[in-house]
Amino acid sequence: KPITLVVGFAAGGAADHAARIVAKKLAENLGTTVVIENKAGAGGNIAHLQVVQGPTDGSTILLGSVGPLAIAPHLTKVGYDPQKDLAPLTMGMNFPNVLVVHPSTPFRTFRELLDHVRANPGKLNYGYTHAASGHMAMELLKLEASRCAPGTKDCKGVFMVGIPYRGGGPMLQDLLGGQIPLMFINQDVALPHVKAGKLRALAVTSLQRNPLYPDVPTIDESGLKGFQALSWSGLSVVRGTPQPVIDRLDAALRKIMASADFRQRLESVGFVVPPAGQAHYTAFVKSELDLWTRVIKTAGIKPE
Repeated sequence: KPITLVVGFAAGGAADHAARIVAKKLAENLGTTVVIENKAGAGGNIAHLQVVQGPTDGSTILLGSVGPLAIAPHLTKVGYDPQKDLAPLTMGMNFPNVLVVHPSTPFRTFRELLDHVRANPGKLNYGYTHAASGHMAMELLKLEASRCAPGTKDCKGVFMVGIPYRGGGPMLQDLLGGQIPLMFINQDVALPHVKAGKLRALAVTSLQRNPLYPDVPTIDESGLKGFQALSWSGLSVVRGTPQPVIDRLDAALRKIMASADFRQRLESVGFVVPPAGQAHYTAFVKSELDLWTRVIKTAGIKPE
């Protein structure tokens, strides 16, 4: 029967782009129709709740993401438990956030920015939207950059002032206009502005450099070893879906993700294709839950 692939964000973004590639390949593999339903709102939580409350016959698949699955459950009443209410199928892709600054700032490297912040605590602002991946990346950066190496004397922490925004659009406009000097932003959103010289990219949050930003170093190689804060998406169905249906979808998705055409299409826009399958996705989501639980508790981030 026809399948609905529910995406928690509006058409045109990274998640929607990946979903349309998956939908086309899945329809071809299963010999059925796969329709995209963009259910934007509440940072993707509305879409997740819709799938959890929907049919258990495999006809509705969720393209889940880091915010609703690993961050929001700690900070708001989402109405679902990602680990109990969803059956993972496979992780689809991941990509980094990019630390960008307005070109009017003097910073040309991540180290220059970090040295300035340590020497001038509380004098630099950044923009963020509550519980988004860029917000979490900044909180992780402040925590990791404030750690003192064993034996270090006079270790200075990192303190910047966060300016909250209700949405990414207004925040980006203020950054482009110079009202705020820096923020973390998804790599696909940042790219046209970086290419046009309207923003300067200092570092990416993946452990490896991204092909769309070959000259931009990672935060890991810039001095904060092991730093990683990814945006990612994966496919799930509601818990209670029959195992034979899950197995059929699993087989189709493994075949799709192994195809050279699928990988090329995702990698051409800077996405990384991870290992396919339920086991990898389940373990990855748990690791993300553990990471962001630690960051939220240590940083003292409160529900909005």
